[in-house]
Amino acid sequence: MKAIVIREHGGVERLEKSEVPDPTPRAGEAVVAVRAVALNHLDIWLRRGVPGHRFPLPMIPGAEVSGVIDEVPDGYGWKRGDEIIVAPGLSCGLCIACLSGNDPLCPDFGILGEARNGGCAEKIAVPIRNLVRKPASLSFAEAAAIPLDMLTAWHMLVARAQLRPGETVLVQAGGSGVGSAGIQVAKLWRAIVYTTVGSAEKAKRAKELGADETILYRETDFVAAVRALTGKRGVDIVFEHIGGETFERSLKALSRGGRLVTCGSTSGGEATINIRLIFFKLLSILGSTMGSVAELQEIMRHIEAGRLRPVVDRVLPIDQIAEGHRVLENREAFGKVVLTL
Repeated sequence: MKAIVIREHGGVERLEKSEVPDPTPRAGEAVVAVRAVALNHLDIWLRRGVPGHRFPLPMIPGAEVSGVIDEVPDGYGWKRGDEIIVAPGLSCGLCIACLSGNDPLCPDFGILGEARNGGCAEKIAVPIRNLVRKPASLSFAEAAAIPLDMLTAWHMLVARAQLRPGETVLVQAGGSGVGSAGIQVAKLWRAIVYTTVGSAEKAKRAKELGADETILYRETDFVAAVRALTGKRGVDIVFEHIGGETFERSLKALSRGGRLVTCGSTSGGEATINIRLIFFKLLSILGSTMGSVAELQEIMRHIEAGRLRPVVDRVLPIDQIAEGHRVLENREAFGKVVLTL
């Protein structure tokens, strides 16, 4: 089959178009014919490399997959031709963490396109427990834009930060895939949402998603803006995924007893923290990675009801994957960049 393979770290020239063997499913797995795969910063980290982390190269990237079942064993309630979305998190399904719905705490937890081959290929083998039925109302491109970022945002706000109705939330980079999902999840839980964006056009689109106020971070100090919007109180929650560029100031934007929840560090993994600020203001710093298959199933009910929706910036053929990486790295997209096969 045709696939994109990363054999060593580097620039976009490392996104190698290759012929590779078709996947061989293990016990309890199905083979999916891929129709669309959404890009994430995870794909960029895999290509570039991350200091101190070893990826099992060579690797086919692509964590967010939609497609059609090509092979599946009998007795699981699925059949060849069913249209599906693949939950990106990989876990054993048997340990206490998995059985408690805390899949990311599984000792064997990993993500497609990072721990094992992902969806930038004509076919992918995945655990049957990771199959989620695709709503007929969604295109394959829209469906691929859901499973990682929407699940990450849900787990950050609902499970980790325990968002309550009426609280104030600052969503960093509301035009990103996870940021645009975070705005929607926060509004679904009836929060007051402020978000940072990089342009007036992105501000307009963030408002259309439900953001109450937008902050142009290139022109305005977002901490000062938050203090002005909240009468100097600060926000209850900061939804953080930028890292070194914003982390310290995100803490300063919190109210007393506020919670910062973070899932990433797209601008760098190192930050300075004023420890006195944390204990004087009783702040909480919460890490978050992905979420459970059960949470994704819950999200899909809101997708089908129209209360949450995928945000797709552009759709490209998979041969233009290098252009997709460039768009993400330059922060040009609002929402998801999706590749089709």
